[in-house]
Amino acid sequence: MATAGASGSLWCCLRWACFGDGGAGHIPLKEMPAVQLDTQRMGTDVVVVKNGRRVCGTGGCLANAPLHQNKSYFEFKIQSTGIWGIGVATQKVNLNQIPFGRDVNSLVLRNDGALYYDNEEKNRLPANSLPQEGDVVGITYDHVELNVYLNGKNMHCPASGIRGTVFPVVYVDDSAILDCQFSEFYHAPPMGFEKILFEQQIF
Repeated sequence: MATAGASGSLWCCLRWACFGDGGAGHIPLKEMPAVQLDTQRMGTDVVVVKNGRRVCGTGGCLANAPLHQNKSYFEFKIQSTGIWGIGVATQKVNLNQIPFGRDVNSLVLRNDGALYYDNEEKNRLPANSLPQEGDVVGITYDHVELNVYLNGKNMHCPASGIRGTVFPVVYVDDSAILDCQFSEFYHAPPMGFEKILFEQQIF
């Protein structure tokens, strides 16, 4: 058992190593987990592989981090086409009932280029800009609007309506395979937007 003097010295060393002389704050107890697809919150016929980055099968999956910060950005790369949708959803979304966008619990871009929320088409990608195999779809969300970027280019088709705490969401069917990118993006996030941070990382 350590003596009071020994633990005091240990604290002094830790404080110096973490904060320098006279610093204040908390000692980090563990690394923040990586943002990825959450295998605890996915449809029964969904398959998530590649360390929580690739989704296939049938159904939907939420990411493991909510969008707490003001301006978030994330990407999905279409590895194989089929039926798919990406966007944001609350934890109440039914991950087995696709396509999403049929109720107030999800706001998504569908593979046909339509953005749906509460069973209403809120906007649509230009006809010549439907995402194809190999394309990267970027999503920005600022707690009011969701915007879509195709291979780094703004599609200028905002959609809004969803309320409350939301998470990135994806659904797949008919042989679609999508890879999520929550950091180390293919395209730089638009100005003011950044990767998703866990709440503890927001100061």
